[in-house]
Amino acid sequence: MEPRMTHPAYVVPGANDAMQALGAAVGGAGLDPKLVELVCLRASQINGCSVCVDGHPRIARRLGETDERLFAVSAWREAPYFTEAERAALALTEAVTRIADREDAVPDHVWGAAVEHYDEKQLAGLVLAIANINLWNRLNAATRQVAGFWKP
Repeated sequence: MEPRMTHPAYVVPGANDAMQALGAAVGGAGLDPKLVELVCLRASQINGCSVCVDGHPRIARRLGETDERLFAVSAWREAPYFTEAERAALALTEAVTRIADREDAVPDHVWGAAVEHYDEKQLAGLVLAIANINLWNRLNAATRQVAGFWKP
């Protein structure tokens, strides 16, 4: 399997640097890095991005995340392994990722649950992390980037 083209972030000068800088900025929002990886994994599952579904669990494992939790991310509502704060972040991830699926893109109850667990800086970091992974997912899927090529 071959990608349709070289990754767009590598073709356009400065694009990769900008996207990486956004990811680094999220790192300064006070969020647990494992949570950010769970968010990236869940958005990537929804978007069908094989590159990120393959890569983000590798990063999460290096950060100390368990296989048990990684395997359960797609069923986080039913799995007993997640805290209420993590559930709020995963619900927000799903709403922001599926923004066109409902009239109110991010319902008040989803936003309110996130506000209960995260301060403004952390919440901003979550929204930026979700937006950033969705951008990576869309670029990867549109150009059919190949899972396994990126080995974080």
